[in-house]
Amino acid sequence: MKMKKMIKTGSLLLCLVALIHTATAGRALADNAACDSQKVTLRLWPSASQDEQPTVLPPRGKAWGTPAIRITNITSPTLTIHPAPNAHTPAPAVLVCPGGAYKYLVIDKEGTEIAQWLNSIGVTAAVLQYRVPDNRPGALQDAQRAMKLIRQNAKAWNIDPKQVGAIGFSAGAHLIAQLSTGHDTPAYEKVDDADSLSCRPDFSLVIYPAYLTGKEGKLKEDIITTDKTPPAFILQTQDDYGYGASSLAYYQALTAAKVPAELHIFQKGGHGYGLRKSDNPVSGWPKLCEQWLKSNTIIGNADRTLILDMVHHNPHEPHYKTAFNDPGYVQNTGYNGKVYFLFESPHWQ
Repeated sequence: MKMKKMIKTGSLLLCLVALIHTATAGRALADNAACDSQKVTLRLWPSASQDEQPTVLPPRGKAWGTPAIRITNITSPTLTIHPAPNAHTPAPAVLVCPGGAYKYLVIDKEGTEIAQWLNSIGVTAAVLQYRVPDNRPGALQDAQRAMKLIRQNAKAWNIDPKQVGAIGFSAGAHLIAQLSTGHDTPAYEKVDDADSLSCRPDFSLVIYPAYLTGKEGKLKEDIITTDKTPPAFILQTQDDYGYGASSLAYYQALTAAKVPAELHIFQKGGHGYGLRKSDNPVSGWPKLCEQWLKSNTIIGNADRTLILDMVHHNPHEPHYKTAFNDPGYVQNTGYNGKVYFLFESPHWQ
């Protein structure tokens, strides 16, 4: 009888694995379409013109495959929300600040492509089109305002307001560092109720930052770290000539302020690669970043909703756990890749 029960239980598990693989593949396609339809774009400022559109520059840069899309002449900044797919509980969110030397924004390679990656790891992305060209004060105002709007709309956008971070690239990374170190100094006068909320990122992802240091490699005077500066994941390459010292200086300042930080410096890779692949090891940075997010309990390790749709109590079989709020769940569940294996537990009888 015991052997029959084990065989029967094993068969159920194999069927469950097959069902999950099938459902995951089908749901991935549905998720992409759903996320596109659920995107929300809003103007940051109530007085902004609803008709102004940025100028699209000729594509440039073939070093990482498809040339990047650049936009400029942004006078009416926007925020586009890319919701995390199938988030049945409030998801973490990340403000995305593309780079472009404060002259333009590389809106695909360091904007929408980043949003897609964040969605793939269960994070809602908020892509910021901040004011360019040559408007650094305006860019900081836009970043502060964007963080406050994310928190104000957290319930409507299914976001955890206590897990709102920021990621920036090149000039966008400089903007994130400014936002992280100057969050307690408003860059503009209060406009509405949103401006009563904090603009401090709960964590920051600083990717090949520019403009953080002066000629001697020291952190610029307007980047002042304190124990209130958010934790940071920092990435750069040694051959990012002209900017390579930025990451090291920022990391050292965070360490001096006793702020948790992780720094990765690779030998090769240059500048401006985003997520696009190359033969250089730095192309693996998204996985390192994902691991950092997990280690800081910002994202989880698996899809916690699929199994709830797949497993139901059968009175003729051993009892299986179908809810995730039970303290014994972790002790009685194994995880392998994208599949949960549910094991019989006497506590669930």
